[in-house]
Amino acid sequence: MLTKEKVNRTINNLPDKFTIDELIDKLIFMEKIEEGLQQSEEGKVVSNEDLKVIIDKWSK
Repeated sequence: MLTKEKVNRTINNLPDKFTIDELIDKLIFMEKIEEGLQQSEEGKVVSNEDLKVIIDKWSK
C-alpha cells in the first residue's frame, strides 16, 4: 500500500513541470512495486525453474 510519505517523495522528485499523465504513470509504477514486494513477503512467488516449465508449456 502506498503511503503519503512515499507519494510526497515521488512528487518531490518530479521536475518542476510535469503532466498529470507522468504523475499517474509514476504512481501506478510505485503501486505495482509495492504489490510485488508484498507478494514476495507473503511467499507468493514462482521459482525460475517453475517459470521455465510454464513457458515451455506455452510453446507446445
